[in-house]
Amino acid sequence: MTLHLRPTQFVDSPIGRDGEVARLAGGLQWFAAYDVTEGDAHRTVTIADFDRTFASDERATELHAAITAGRAQLTLGDRVLRFDQPSVAAILNITPDSFSDGGAHLDDAAAAAGAGFDMTVAGATLIDIGGESTRPGAPTVWEGDEIKRVVPVIERLAAGGALVSIDTRKAAVMEAALAAGAGIVNDVSALLWDDRALELVAQAGCPVILMHSPDPAKGPHGGSGYRNVLLDVYDWLEARIAAVVAGGVDRARIIVDPGIGFGKTLQENLALLNGLALFHGLGCPIMLGASRKRLIGALSNEAPASDRLGGSVALALKGADAGVQLLRVHDVADTMQALRVWRGCKDQALVGR
Repeated sequence: MTLHLRPTQFVDSPIGRDGEVARLAGGLQWFAAYDVTEGDAHRTVTIADFDRTFASDERATELHAAITAGRAQLTLGDRVLRFDQPSVAAILNITPDSFSDGGAHLDDAAAAAGAGFDMTVAGATLIDIGGESTRPGAPTVWEGDEIKRVVPVIERLAAGGALVSIDTRKAAVMEAALAAGAGIVNDVSALLWDDRALELVAQAGCPVILMHSPDPAKGPHGGSGYRNVLLDVYDWLEARIAAVVAGGVDRARIIVDPGIGFGKTLQENLALLNGLALFHGLGCPIMLGASRKRLIGALSNEAPASDRLGGSVALALKGADAGVQLLRVHDVADTMQALRVWRGCKDQALVGR
């Protein structure tokens, strides 16, 4: 039976609680206990009792170290991506058919780049550019067309000092985007869709975001269900990280994404959202991409994608509460306002006791 630790019993402040709480991933959250899962058995172990309970358990000790260790910042040229507090990755789709903003920035690279710069002014740390929709049923885009869509936008943004990631499954697109100035690869297939992708990323030495989907070699929305979605996704990502590291990628340059909405039911998505803190055990920064997703519509009278701002902000704050370091969103200004208020509450709790 594999042991898993999920931080729980979060507290506003560690002041006066030495030995009773631990810091989550070097960030702004502190927690007082773990939800411990071994097979079908669950129990709660407090931080105060952790050493005594797991004195001879190597996996528990390693997980605890991974969960509490700070995440090293990424230096990408003149830009630094820090993980000691939640930040925003802005979605910029250069596609005709993305589920929320398809066609909004197509065929006008200057206007698309302008929209990206507006997002950085609004507070986005990273601009995530994609040239192929990954919505259910979307057609596969030829890599040449995908390159033509994204490269002119990346060149403009990078020249203007923006930090850019390329959202693609294709090695040729990754290569062209990195040459154009992108600094990070964000792959919904976790480098499994294209046989060249892992080698390319390893040789480039760039950070990579590995997202979970049930059958990434075929497409992001397949799959046949889960025994326990939270643990199954965790175990899949744990194995994928090991494989990518074995392929030559520095573990310190890996970010993970549980893949909300990709091959998962409403109930499974909600289970992942409620259990997000579990993924800190992987020892990597976490990205959460839940903005305007179908689950928000399912919980709000089938609201269309354009009317899912409130739900998107709620899920961003859910991620922040769980210690997620990167929030991938469409609505940057609104999310940043919510995060600033959230941060204000955190800061007051530290000084106002």
